[in-house]
Amino acid sequence: MTAPSIQSTAIRHARPDLSIVVPIYNEVDNVEDLHRELVESLRQCGRDFESVYVDDGSSDGSFDRLARVVGPDAHGRLVQFRRNFGQTAAIAAGIAHSRGDVVIMMDGDLQNDPADIPLFLEQIDAGHDVVSGWRVNRQDTWLTRKVPSRIANYIIAKVTGVPLHDFGCTMKAYRREVIQEVQLYGEMHRFIPAFAIHVGASVVEIPVHHRPRTRGTSKYGIGRTFRVLLDLMVVKFLGSYSTKPIYVFGTLGLVCIGVSILTLLVLVWEKIFQHYYFIQSPLLLLSAMLMIIGVLLLLMGLQAELVIRTYHESQRKPIYHLRRVIDFEEET
Repeated sequence: MTAPSIQSTAIRHARPDLSIVVPIYNEVDNVEDLHRELVESLRQCGRDFESVYVDDGSSDGSFDRLARVVGPDAHGRLVQFRRNFGQTAAIAAGIAHSRGDVVIMMDGDLQNDPADIPLFLEQIDAGHDVVSGWRVNRQDTWLTRKVPSRIANYIIAKVTGVPLHDFGCTMKAYRREVIQEVQLYGEMHRFIPAFAIHVGASVVEIPVHHRPRTRGTSKYGIGRTFRVLLDLMVVKFLGSYSTKPIYVFGTLGLVCIGVSILTLLVLVWEKIFQHYYFIQSPLLLLSAMLMIIGVLLLLMGLQAELVIRTYHESQRKPIYHLRRVIDFEEET
């Protein structure tokens, strides 16, 4: 059977109120039940919706199964990658090919419960921009999944200042105006709430059901934790210093130069009062290294400032984010 093209699917849709984005990777045994549960839950919401499935280079026939299941459904859209690019890329593609004013993401392994979707919509209707799921009773292995996740969530919350308990829960809802400008790389999809808060969005967390995996195998491993921590450094830098990199590089550079000068003063004191030769102390080498490092950091900060200014000015990207503009015209 020939799968429906993205173009033909787009013609069947006007702009829906709600888009469900689901990345799929080797979930051939789950896609039928997933789509059935999704449609049942979405129809109960009473809103115009679409489901966007992104096949992330599956090798088990997941896309063909999806094409048979979703093909007759006017609410479905399929996107297929040429190879496996990862969950973040799949989510980014799903956002790009969705049209809804509200975008809800969820996993394709049936561990997220589609029946929770109305709970997310209630919070969106209450005025929140981002609604993040919290797997309070998580149905995963304790040592390889729960413990690393709790450690990572604690570190992420402290570093980003976003008070969420479960950054790793894929099930989240976003207003389109918040999500459409976020550029995703690496494992960045879990940090979208942090990006949203940095632009002034309202973020709330709600408990969601989490079901045990009964079919297929998990694609997550403990090695992902280390990649997440590396991405966290990028998120912190982009969130706090993306428009003023000289602050971080310059501060570190001035600290190094300050310690270098202090070390040199210690050497002078030893020379005057203890008759200790500079060449006999390792502090001289330390002072020289710190001075060089400090100057290099200052130069890196200046170079980063030039790059940031080129980025914003060449693409005319603003350094602020508007919520709304109200123009009251004078009566004549």
